[in-house]
Amino acid sequence: MKTIAVSIVTPDGQVFDGEAEMVIAKAQSGELGILPGHVAMVAPLAIGSVRIKNKKETEYVAVSGGFLEVQPKKVTILAQSAERAEDIDVDRALRAKQRAEERLKQAKQEHIDFKRAELALKRAINRIEVANMVRK
Repeated sequence: MKTIAVSIVTPDGQVFDGEAEMVIAKAQSGELGILPGHVAMVAPLAIGSVRIKNKKETEYVAVSGGFLEVQPKKVTILAQSAERAEDIDVDRALRAKQRAEERLKQAKQEHIDFKRAELALKRAINRIEVANMVRK
């Protein structure tokens, strides 16, 4: 089967570099499935998982926003942050989720940035979900 080159890069460096038969990512407009030969496009990413499929194996990467650029032979993801599922510290993500939930509860009473706390919660939940995808 044909493959497409995939690169996931953050400000801290490269997270993934390889080939895939299909890439599935969550854009702000909805989920995208990309196969080799896909039409060129650029899309802003939402907080979500990127699934990189090869034969019967799927790799999962948690991304926290960024951009997806598709060329017929290459997919490049420029993410604000990204972690492979196997690299996610679930305990740390659970603590981040708990902190974000506490901040959201306090937001009404104190001068806490509600949007920032909400995004932190979404990022933590995404990391937990992606980590659990490979642990099933």
